[in-house]
Amino acid sequence: MKRLGVNWITENQIDFEYKKYILLAYLQDVAKDFDMKKLYPALKELYGHYKQVVSIKQNKEELRKGFPQEAKDIDTEKMALVYDSLFSDTALMQEVESIINYSIPQFEKYLERGREIYDFIDRQITISPVGIVPLDSREGYIFIRDGKGADTQVFEYDISLFEQPDGKYRGIHTQYIKTCEAGIQLTYQYIKLEMMKEKKELPNPAAYAIESELPLPLAETLLPIAKMRLLQFVAGKES
Repeated sequence: MKRLGVNWITENQIDFEYKKYILLAYLQDVAKDFDMKKLYPALKELYGHYKQVVSIKQNKEELRKGFPQEAKDIDTEKMALVYDSLFSDTALMQEVESIINYSIPQFEKYLERGREIYDFIDRQITISPVGIVPLDSREGYIFIRDGKGADTQVFEYDISLFEQPDGKYRGIHTQYIKTCEAGIQLTYQYIKLEMMKEKKELPNPAAYAIESELPLPLAETLLPIAKMRLLQFVAGKES
């Protein structure tokens, strides 16, 4: 997928038609990813670009409101001075504004499409604990399988709590361990017991099976959604 630079609006020439071409070429690549059910990093990038252009638009309005004004006339009916803002849009700023006003609905359109695909896929995914889950579920294993008869991807996970100015959040880190080929005797409980033998530092790990009814790209879709589902599941268990 082609990437859209953080400073795509201002870098190189600032021309509406040129920037429109750049934007539509990027969104065409995003659409191709979505068609293949590849949600990341496209969905996250789209949201970042959308927030950026909305912020630029809002800041420009704030700049306009806060700019000094000068009296230019008198309204004799209302007996009040009529002010004119000293803020004057140059041709360059008008071009930037045209680019922003065009790009915002474009980003919104593709964000909505991405969210629809995300919601559809999320409904196809189930999560369930494997064996007895310890009271502390902040670290353990996830066993990911997409489609019936598929191999099982084993990941170790670690959930941490971090603080931001606006509140506390959970973060999750995963590390690929191995792939277990599909087999009649290869149950999730068996895989968990094998992992307990291999990694003595986790003698009583939490383990969750995350399954998708659809075959999905692992890195671009299934794993990111699986991580979100696990965070929600663990948070619900702790509440």
